[in-house]
Amino acid sequence: MSDIGDWFRSIPTITRYWFAATVAVPLVGKLGLISPAYFFLWPEAFLYRFQACYLPWVILGFNYIIGGSVINELIGNLVGHLYFFLMFRYPMDLGGRNFLSTPQFLYRWLPSRRGGVSGFGVPPASMRRAADQNGGGGRHNWGQGFRLGDQ
Repeated sequence: MSDIGDWFRSIPTITRYWFAATVAVPLVGKLGLISPAYFFLWPEAFLYRFQACYLPWVILGFNYIIGGSVINELIGNLVGHLYFFLMFRYPMDLGGRNFLSTPQFLYRWLPSRRGGVSGFGVPPASMRRAADQNGGGGRHNWGQGFRLGDQ
């Protein structure tokens, strides 16, 4: 019996605790000493919740943690923000001209009306009414997202 004890004490500390947990946790659950419900992962008890507008940065951080290419994520974020600014913010909020437009051959191949949904980049009626009530061109809360998990 001391051979097993000597072997257990000879392995590295983290490995020793990991091994002990892989044996003890299922055994405690099987014997009914702790309810198996405590072994389930409840993400809302662990995760740091964020607005949807921060999702690209959260993905960038996660990609950095797992060792992926952060440069590709940064370029993607830059291109996405540039597109959003040139397509929506600059023309609608700042009154500038529209620099980006969809080529006409795409409209011929893929019509913009289908199933009652049409167009792209037009603010919803509620936002148009709010802008008209604010004297037109008022500030829109485009950056106000929703929290993940909310419906």
